[in-house]
Amino acid sequence: MEMVRLRTVDGFTDDMFFEFCRVNDELKIERDSHGNIIVMAPTGFETGNRNSGIIAALYNWNQESSLGRVGDSSTGYRLPNGAVRSPDASWVSNERLARINPEALKKFPALCPDFVIELRSEHDSLPALKEKMKEYMDNGCRLGWLIDPEHGQVFIFRGNGTIALVDSFDAILDGEDVLPGFELSLSLFKG
Repeated sequence: MEMVRLRTVDGFTDDMFFEFCRVNDELKIERDSHGNIIVMAPTGFETGNRNSGIIAALYNWNQESSLGRVGDSSTGYRLPNGAVRSPDASWVSNERLARINPEALKKFPALCPDFVIELRSEHDSLPALKEKMKEYMDNGCRLGWLIDPEHGQVFIFRGNGTIALVDSFDAILDGEDVLPGFELSLSLFKG
């Protein structure tokens, strides 16, 4: 199973979608900008282990910097275009979080993360993930990394519209001015 796309009915509110996700918490669920519900297959152990490494590195950097907060692959964001997306890892600055009602953070906050990572798993379509990364950028994300272990590549998406390719897992990714001092060694994704 790659993914299942379900159409919704008129009047299916954000609160109803949140409740739908809550009562089906064993599933990974997103919603596209047209209101369609997307149910995705869980990842395999290898992808889950790699994603744990990403979250650990990002979380540890954030503990030191205290510049924002980290979200894992279960964290949903309601983007300005109406989609609800759950990147594999995400980060939002304290400055932006201060503008959000604390009660809204208990659901899917209406904001796009400053930084996202999507880790391609064994059942993910690369073109679909590239579209998803473009959607994040179009909705205000400042930096995003699409990591493709199968092909040994990372696509770096920047808020200014540029996309760079890193084609060696001997490299170290840099958080640039979005995550100052954050580095992720791609050796985590070898073999």
